[in-house]
Parts: sequence; structure tokens; C-alpha cells
Amino acid sequence: MVGMLITLFVLGILGFVAVSVVLGLMGAVFGLVFGLAGFLLFKVAPVILIGWVVLKIIGKSRHRDRISPADQKWLDS
Repeated sequence: MVGMLITLFVLGILGFVAVSVVLGLMGAVFGLVFGLAGFLLFKVAPVILIGWVVLKIIGKSRHRDRISPADQKWLDS
């Protein structure tokens, strides 16, 4: 009877340790994933968005100065 109680106690402790390790690893993984996602969303994405907008503005201003070859041909005729 005492041996069975000790066995159950040891198995309970081992199960508790195993569950704690698994939950700790899951917490570390989720922490890294959410940290990386937050970094990309709040640090990298705004810089990329601003760069994209600047390139679009520069691209539109450069294309206004030029005319297409078809329009140039029409003007020359």
C-alpha cells in the first residue's frame, strides 16, 4: 500500500515536471514568435512603407517629365 502511494507520488511529480517543461518551452517559443512579429510590425514595416511611398512619389514625378514614344512620334509628325 505504501509502495503504491510512493509510486503514484513519484509519477505525479514526474508528470508535473514534464508538463512544466513543455509549457515552459511553449512559452519561450510563443515569446520569440510574438517578439519577432512585433519587431517586424512596429519597426520594419513602417520603414518599408515609407520607402515604398517615397519611391512611388519619385516615380510619378519622373514620369511626368517624359512622354511615351508613341506620343513623341505623334508630336513629330
